Amino acid sequence: MIRPEIVSGADDAAIAGWIAVRLGAALAASDSPVAISVPGGSTPFPIMERLVRLPLEWARVQVWPGDDRIVPESHAASNTGRIRALFEPAGAQVMALTQGAIPPRFALVWLGMGEDGHIASLFPNTDPRADDPARVRRITPDPLPPEAPFDRLSLTIPALLDSDALMFVIRGGQKRALFEQAAAGGHDLPVARLLRAARQPVVCFA
Repeated sequence: MIRPEIVSGADDAAIAGWIAVRLGAALAASDSPVAISVPGGSTPFPIMERLVRLPLEWARVQVWPGDDRIVPESHAASNTGRIRALFEPAGAQVMALTQGAIPPRFALVWLGMGEDGHIASLFPNTDPRADDPARVRRITPDPLPPEAPFDRLSLTIPALLDSDALMFVIRGGQKRALFEQAAAGGHDLPVARLLRAARQPVVCFA
């Protein structure tokens, strides 16, 4: 288990700049496409809006949602639709999650975390495991969040761990405390299971 680095006080611009440095280094190290996984929710999109304005070779970047609601991309609840609207005008290729998809190794996996310790759409009731043989799973949260009462597709823990680095953006003292407990092995929620199995650098902007 890697001890996460926790960065306090970074604003959206600073986080976008940090991601751009990571992506730029990965692009410089290879002539192949570079993949990143990004979250949905309200917190990431202002950061993404800044990120896509930064000068990167976006044509070689593949962007994968870490999870999505099973709705048409035109639906307001679709992570993929919102991600596509931001990244494709910059030149990036946005990949939609499908059952049976085989995601690549990611240069960076960017995650949020819920107050119940869920990551992507790996909610506590889904019993996510680090030895899951699948890379993408269809999941029904229980209880269904009232603001998004839909089944989901989610990258599994092994797919998230197939990455060079993990990054979290967490807002609020309660979530930070829960994340720190997970990093210390203080519970067995999904975020703790991921961190326990992680061997790559982990940075949490909180």
